Amino acid sequence: MLNRSATATLKQLATWYPAVALTGPRQAGKTTLAQAVFPNKPYRSLEDPDQREFALADPRGFLAQFPDGAILDEVQRAPELFSYLQTILDADRRMGLFILTGSQQFSLNLSISQSLAGRVGYLHLLPFAHEELLAGFAPKSLEAMLLQGFYPPMFDRGIPPHVWYADYVATYIERDLRQLINVRDLAAFQRFLRMCAARTGQMLNLSALAADCGITHNTAKSWISILEASYLVVLLPPWHRNLGKRLVKTPKLYFLDTGLAAWLAGVRNVGDLELGSMRGALFETWVVSELTKHLCNHALPNRLYFWRDSTGNEVDLLVEHGPETAFPIECKAGRTIAADWFKPLQDFCKASGASGSALIYGGQENQPRSQTPVFGWESMRELIELAFRAEGGK
Repeated sequence: MLNRSATATLKQLATWYPAVALTGPRQAGKTTLAQAVFPNKPYRSLEDPDQREFALADPRGFLAQFPDGAILDEVQRAPELFSYLQTILDADRRMGLFILTGSQQFSLNLSISQSLAGRVGYLHLLPFAHEELLAGFAPKSLEAMLLQGFYPPMFDRGIPPHVWYADYVATYIERDLRQLINVRDLAAFQRFLRMCAARTGQMLNLSALAADCGITHNTAKSWISILEASYLVVLLPPWHRNLGKRLVKTPKLYFLDTGLAAWLAGVRNVGDLELGSMRGALFETWVVSELTKHLCNHALPNRLYFWRDSTGNEVDLLVEHGPETAFPIECKAGRTIAADWFKPLQDFCKASGASGSALIYGGQENQPRSQTPVFGWESMRELIELAFRAEGGK
């Protein structure tokens, strides 16, 4: 098992809260991490029909099996447990008693907020980060990495990406989607997924997206929320802090795994990625997902934004450092550094008063420039360290 960056955070949360909710997409490694960190806790999956029937029919008896706590997987499948858990946690008062995992953000959050508010610490686990793979699965090339993505089964079992993602999407649509919402036209939803993947890294235009998919605006809005709840996409909000210009208010859409986005968008091999139009979008998607994983692995609140004004000036990614300051990062998939890449960063720093910036690109050479250090794609860890060190945080 590869060492997960979230391990220390999970252990810390278990000393602060009587229960910890470990959430994230299916197959991200939640169960593996929970069992590795808490090997002595019994494990039960509420996906198992027998265990779920026991928990639903006799929640008190089900929980009585675990006087010293347990790992309860996909616990949102038995919401009746939460009221009984509240009683146990309040009476026992030990920290880290129960580890609750789930892959449906809405369902789990609703159950926790109704019964366990203040008693549960949250940790969101996404697929592998680039840094985690360096120990045993360092990517051969940027294109190969973007195409493969970061879900653990492809590294643990060596499943080809085109095989695994086809099964993953089919399972998600047939199982998770039916639990979250009543989608009558599954073909329309699958078309919606593909259209979203083709738009990763772009401004989210719900009206255009709905029109292209043959659905209503409200349906598109609802389905985007479902993708967010399933940890498949994230919406990056625009940053607007007294910059003196009219700024856009529309968020940008990003998938949280480049391999899934590439497969849904029809990119099947490295050649397609090298020559096709998705290279830049997937590179930017990867950078956003890596910084998102860093925040999640340290249980830090999301503070990632982008900046764009009405004249078209844009910075791909901002790490907010405070109410009025942010650290700008530009993402370029090209292999050769160009002088005009730095202009958006200079414009933002001038308008906002930011004292530093960074640029990451698809080449390999790092350049320690004083105002805007340049990082090759293999130096993602160093970029993240700089982006968060600038504020003295993690």
